[in-house]
Amino acid sequence: MEKRKAGRMSDWSSRRRSLACLLAGSLALSPVFAPEAYAFKIFGVTLFGSDEETVEVIDPVRYEATIETGDADSDLADRLESAAALVNDDEKPISGDLGIIVKAREDRDRLVAVLYEEARYGGIVNISIAGTDIDQLPPNPTFDHSKPVPVTVNVTPGPEFKLGAVRFEGDAAGRNPADYDLEPGGPAGSLIILKAGEKIVVDLKEEGRPLAHPLQRQITADHAKRTVDVVLGAVGGPVAPFGTVTVKGARAVNPDFIQSYSRLDRRERYSPEQLKKASERLRQLGVFSSITIHEADSLAPDGSLPLAIEVSEGKFRYFGFGLEYASTDGAGVQGYWGHRNLFGQAESLRLEGAVSGIGATTDVTTFDYSAGITFTKPGFYVPEATFVSKLEAKSENPEDIYEAQSITYSAGIAYELNATDKVTGGGEISYIRADDAFDRNDYLTFSLPVSFERDTRDNKLDPTEGYYGTVSAKPSYEALKGNVFSSFEGSIAGYYGLGAEDKVVLAARLGAGTLVGTGDLQDIPVTRRFYQGGGGSVRGYSYREISPYNDDDDAVGGRSYVLASFETRVKVSENIGIVPFIDVGTVATEIVPDFSDIRAGAGLGLRYATPFGPIRLDFAVPLRRYDGGNSFGIYAGIGQAF
Repeated sequence: MEKRKAGRMSDWSSRRRSLACLLAGSLALSPVFAPEAYAFKIFGVTLFGSDEETVEVIDPVRYEATIETGDADSDLADRLESAAALVNDDEKPISGDLGIIVKAREDRDRLVAVLYEEARYGGIVNISIAGTDIDQLPPNPTFDHSKPVPVTVNVTPGPEFKLGAVRFEGDAAGRNPADYDLEPGGPAGSLIILKAGEKIVVDLKEEGRPLAHPLQRQITADHAKRTVDVVLGAVGGPVAPFGTVTVKGARAVNPDFIQSYSRLDRRERYSPEQLKKASERLRQLGVFSSITIHEADSLAPDGSLPLAIEVSEGKFRYFGFGLEYASTDGAGVQGYWGHRNLFGQAESLRLEGAVSGIGATTDVTTFDYSAGITFTKPGFYVPEATFVSKLEAKSENPEDIYEAQSITYSAGIAYELNATDKVTGGGEISYIRADDAFDRNDYLTFSLPVSFERDTRDNKLDPTEGYYGTVSAKPSYEALKGNVFSSFEGSIAGYYGLGAEDKVVLAARLGAGTLVGTGDLQDIPVTRRFYQGGGGSVRGYSYREISPYNDDDDAVGGRSYVLASFETRVKVSENIGIVPFIDVGTVATEIVPDFSDIRAGAGLGLRYATPFGPIRLDFAVPLRRYDGGNSFGIYAGIGQAF
């Protein structure tokens, strides 16, 4: 059915006014508008004014530097010029005549390092000041200050060397140099050699040898053959387990809890990866501002490695707010307050509330409201288990879809099976009063949700590789109508970076769900039926706009859905990225979609990288618009779409 109610047309002017008010309110409270401020800076970008500090230079001396790079190719020439601070900073005065010499010697070291990184072991760097080589100048030179002091940097790159003989010694003997990118006739840059030496030690440590350390490197250049012979070695030391774990710096957080939650006190074999995971695990509790795990320099008498976890506690109480915006659904604001360490073992309590739909209409009674309180207990009986209890009240009013008020209490336990896998199970009771296509109905449901998730992403905020998958089941009993039903859902999102620095990331998501059980569709609570549309699913459509509709053009929700999204995330600079995307979804009243009504939205997104995740701004158009529906959608928020 293609017809849609005319009342769904967007009131774009009112939404613009709403967004303007939100921005004005945010900026008015911002400290950048204090009287002392001379610049406006947001997300690290100075929009006007200057944020450069004026540094007073004692005994300023002006100089003028030039660089010659000989027969270097364009890439090498660019690297050399970038490394020459004398050239890049010659518009800034330097402190004293001796300061020029010090800077010149530092530049020579940097330039030689660049040549070695490019396997130019026969290269020569000469720097002269006022016509005299820096090695021939007196200890306290005096230059003519009537004009800028001339500085000349001359680089003769020399030929590129290749690897000659490669030999491993000590406990590294017998390893294959090719596994460390060291092959005779191959690249001989200094970084390749250094990384190979570091990787040998890392590999020995991963074998459970905590005292592994490198032997002195021997690198011999044969200028006649233009080759470099390399000798690398390492001492592995004994295989050892983790030993006694002590905790330093803890005051309000129980040290025994820290020790147990780290999972380093189990006398397992030494592993750098386990140390990394322990640090990440403790950091995710949110109660520490810093965490450092120190390894002892020697083994204990029993052959184990003592460890010391040093922590610095952060502020336990916190509060904040967030904003989001979609042209199809209006603006939203969220506020929260929390405590991260209620009883000394990182138990957290969080109170939060949200209002959304602001600007979509002028009637405040049709806004969406929610309020909730969540208690979390990490390390519930065992370090791998986390207990979560939540009470939440909601009033939902998706435009012309339905109205629903609900109150829900849930409690459950999440258990970490390993570093990537987690299972969750619990119970939930929910009361819902809804007005929808089936008129007013009350529901009282008892549910037993269970789920499994696997997360191999390299970065949860902005992944470039790996995947994230979930499967869940929620068997339920609706007491007022005596209806038994269950929902089953699954989704997987994958990421693949292209290029050495992942300048392009391909991202894809596929999700599906079904509702099975006794009774008609109206016997299932409206909040449990499936809908699509909005910034989290099919962009370009309003929130929950994608649904089966009855003969009166009322959305009824569905028993099944399929959703797919594809993005190409392209970095155009260190902080800026663009994201072309397409989302496709369908919802059906049958338990298996028949794909008779497929809706798709396509668009372009802008990303700005911040330490707390990318700021997202997406513009999308529906490729198969509903009659009277929105012709485009704009979505703003924090974090990638998936």
